[in-house]
Amino acid sequence: MMGAAAAALVLTSVTADAETIRWARVGDALTMDPHSQNEGPTHTLNHHIYETLVGRADDGSLTQRLATDWGISEEDENVWVFTIREGVKFHDGSDMTVEDVVFSLDRARTPPSGMAALHAAVEEVTAVDDTTVHVRMSGPAPLYVQNLTNTFIMSKAWAEANGVETSPNFAAGEEAHSVRNTNGTGPYMLVERDPEVRTVLRAFEDHWADAPEVTEIIYTPITEAATRVAALLSGEVDIVQDVPVQDIARLEQTDGISVVRGPENRNIFFSYDMTSDSLASSNADGNPFASPEVREAMSLAIDRNAIQQVVMRGESQPSAAPLPPFVNGWTEDMHAFGDPDLARAGELMAEAGYPDGFSVQLDCPNDRYLNDESICQALVGMLARINIQVDLNAQTRSLHFPLIENWETDFYLLGWGVPTFDSQYVFDFLVHSREGSYGSFNGSRYSNPELDEKIQALATMTDLEERDALIAEIWDEVMEERIFLNVHNQVLAYAMRDGINLDVHPENQPRMTTVTFD
Repeated sequence: MMGAAAAALVLTSVTADAETIRWARVGDALTMDPHSQNEGPTHTLNHHIYETLVGRADDGSLTQRLATDWGISEEDENVWVFTIREGVKFHDGSDMTVEDVVFSLDRARTPPSGMAALHAAVEEVTAVDDTTVHVRMSGPAPLYVQNLTNTFIMSKAWAEANGVETSPNFAAGEEAHSVRNTNGTGPYMLVERDPEVRTVLRAFEDHWADAPEVTEIIYTPITEAATRVAALLSGEVDIVQDVPVQDIARLEQTDGISVVRGPENRNIFFSYDMTSDSLASSNADGNPFASPEVREAMSLAIDRNAIQQVVMRGESQPSAAPLPPFVNGWTEDMHAFGDPDLARAGELMAEAGYPDGFSVQLDCPNDRYLNDESICQALVGMLARINIQVDLNAQTRSLHFPLIENWETDFYLLGWGVPTFDSQYVFDFLVHSREGSYGSFNGSRYSNPELDEKIQALATMTDLEERDALIAEIWDEVMEERIFLNVHNQVLAYAMRDGINLDVHPENQPRMTTVTFD
């Protein structure tokens, strides 16, 4: 496979004009299948090819996409009614119908789809007529529509013809036609795909919306930060999405380059196997992470302000809360954290039966989040001060995420965005026991049947004050258990050539349809 530096050189043969955008970021989409992985960069690329029923504007409001209207049925409060846009075509020229919508929602809610937890309360999806789809829930679900902003619609006929009626299992390494091929209704068509090297998209002439100013996208993952920035400075790329924090100030002062910044709807945290009898990578007797004292000691050892200042160069928002501040359920109390207290941490380690500490492997991605490997390296040093010796295993996210999904990691770093802007999303994927559609990224193996019942109840609560109170109750228990060792919320920066205009997207999912040229 071609390296990132070589990939950057390929770009020198491309001639950019006012209709072509050469877009670089640290990593590629993991798959082109629209339902296989619930992962940011994967969704970002697929949003150009596939479409959802509803979209999310930069201000967080919902927008029309393939649905022109939606609401709860006046006759049955358990049913959501969607009016489907007419005149929409797939890239193969076929018409999109309500049957494609029904098929896609059913496919997305069926494991091993990575989107299944978003649709756990769905009982049945039906086409009522040529423009209407009903989604029957297990009870009143007033917020369900918020779950649809990353659930893509695909062609039923194309899926059946290519044997991809269900999504391939990414964690198991399953291959399928939909992993490398696409047929969406989106504003761009896939015309070239070389994973981890280069993807080319061209504007779809029969798209239902106004034609974008960008008619061709050349998307190149460039893992190395210095190479990514060098490609922008040399004119080989036009937009760098993941600007290294150490280069932001320099790029802001560089002629011909502009930088836009903004907070991201994503927090960065560590978690650990809390329930196994022992850890595969540790020399400890038993499982030290099962001890509340050890988890508290680790929390007292981490210096979030130092990570912000040294590792992130000020480009982060330190927080103990494992969700961004604009998500429903966030509170100042959850956010608050104190200074490191190594003396008390040492006492807690001794109380837990580990006065001399223990060793363990920390699994970390090196191409997904801003300075992810450096954050992990900082934690290694901080935990060493309380005699936890950490062996860092940093690798590409395509290898890292399956460790979490397959329960093959004792200790790991993960980032989590909340596209629904509601805490239930965090609970469904990260806190609920791994069963059925729930808990697909619950790498901690945490399981609490009583808490599971509360989490499931959130989907069908109509009294929003009562629901918010239950969310607060769940968070109290999650924070008390220290399921997450949170570090910070990410702050984003995009850099681009002068004359190109692109706003920071709160989900870090920029759309090239929104690019304008001076």
